[in-house]
Amino acid sequence: MGYTGLIGKGKASDDDKSSSSNNDAEAGRVSLHSISSDDNVEGRRKIGLISATALIFNRMIGTGVFATPSTILALSGSVGMSLIMWVIGSIIAAAGMWVYVVWGSAIPKNGGEKNYLEYLIRRPKFLITCVFASNGVLLGWAAGNSIVFGEYILRAANQENPGQWTRRLVGFAGITFAFLLHGTNVRAGLYLQNVLGIFKFVVLLVVIIAGFVALGGHMAVPKPDNFTNAFEGTTASASSFCLSLYNVIWSYVGFSNVNYALSEVKNPQRTIRIAGPLAIGITTVLYLLANIAYFAAATKEEITSSGTLVAALLFRNVMGANAERALSVFVALSALGNVLSVIFSQGRVNQELGREGILPFSKFWGSNRPFNAPLAGLFLHWAICLITIFALPAGDAYSFVINTISYPLSVINAVISFGVVYLQFFPYSDWRKPGWVAVGASAFFGAANVFLFIVPLTPPPPGGEPYKTMPYWTHAVAGWAVFGIGFLYWIVWAKILPQVLGYDLVREKEVGKDGLTRNVFKRVKRD
Repeated sequence: MGYTGLIGKGKASDDDKSSSSNNDAEAGRVSLHSISSDDNVEGRRKIGLISATALIFNRMIGTGVFATPSTILALSGSVGMSLIMWVIGSIIAAAGMWVYVVWGSAIPKNGGEKNYLEYLIRRPKFLITCVFASNGVLLGWAAGNSIVFGEYILRAANQENPGQWTRRLVGFAGITFAFLLHGTNVRAGLYLQNVLGIFKFVVLLVVIIAGFVALGGHMAVPKPDNFTNAFEGTTASASSFCLSLYNVIWSYVGFSNVNYALSEVKNPQRTIRIAGPLAIGITTVLYLLANIAYFAAATKEEITSSGTLVAALLFRNVMGANAERALSVFVALSALGNVLSVIFSQGRVNQELGREGILPFSKFWGSNRPFNAPLAGLFLHWAICLITIFALPAGDAYSFVINTISYPLSVINAVISFGVVYLQFFPYSDWRKPGWVAVGASAFFGAANVFLFIVPLTPPPPGGEPYKTMPYWTHAVAGWAVFGIGFLYWIVWAKILPQVLGYDLVREKEVGKDGLTRNVFKRVKRD
């Protein structure tokens, strides 16, 4: 199948393009014929194949494979089921990558899911953009990895029991560095991301080699026996299964990362088709081998009680305390690479939302000035992450951040996945069908995400609670509340105020001094 066919065959007439643009403006949606002209702003396309692959690789390999295996083992109950969860996660991630390749090839511009939802859901006007905006703006995507960055840096500094505020302050320093670098020098930020991507690959190879050393019996502690009865203790709970998948999928979140910056990618349709499969294939192999390494070097009890420091546990058991401290430095730098990648993409999502004219002070958030980078959009995500880092209670913070971000993402992924299926049977005039294999992958990914957002609303079995101090449904309610905020904003901004004050919202396009097009809303008095 050819993904390039998604953007149309042949050349549309000027009348067709004009008609499409007018209809799209009226419906408040994205058209495949009306991709923003700013995609060709001079010097904007800086991301090649290597940088695109690094964007995906850096986003996927952050702290998940180093921090979440203990949680996944505790929820799944056995070593064998834990490994199976990682395989299932890789299959789901591969199907999801296919969905994003379809959409990214069809609409190769910045913004990711925002564009796909707007293309699918045309009415009521501006509703889906407002709902997505609340999710994109209000969730601190980079906060969780910033917290783990702080934990590993402090462990490397031999701070065994640092206070919560100390960890948070170090996490704050890491995310502030990432924000300032990407906001002032895009090329330097991409270069550092590429370097850290290579570094992460090397770190995981070191982890895997340490695992093979442990399998050979060369350890500083007695060798564990985790593979003889690998499925002993398996948990038979849909809720635990779902929460375990959340943590696995969190470690794979990132296959969509380059979709948020396709306006800045060279030859985006070709690049996304290569970068996505390449990054996810390498990552899957590394994840499975790393987990085998953990189980080769530590008992189940050690791993489940290690919290977010399971990778450090591996090195301590194999090579002693000094090696553990060295690995903590490596993992901290890996976490920093993930923070760089996350804030890079989320800053661009905020910029695209600003360019839609939906947000308060939209011109500011949508600007590319003064450094030809989305400094304001990055600042918005940085500020939300600071609230998340400093306001969350101690103990459950990391799990809550992961689950609250994963939950609404599951809802969005289900919608855009079933959207591909819908368009296969009821295509819009400018949509080219991607083929039945892509439709099958989309249906599978959509069904997996439906499971992921329904099961957390059901009570878990005793001992399977996701939190120590909060109800099991906290992250699900928080996820729906985020969408609800966007809906209420739309009600007030697009319905109540125009009705009460007697005006209509009319959207117009303008070109800013940075060369980017953006939408502005004018209030036109009703007769």
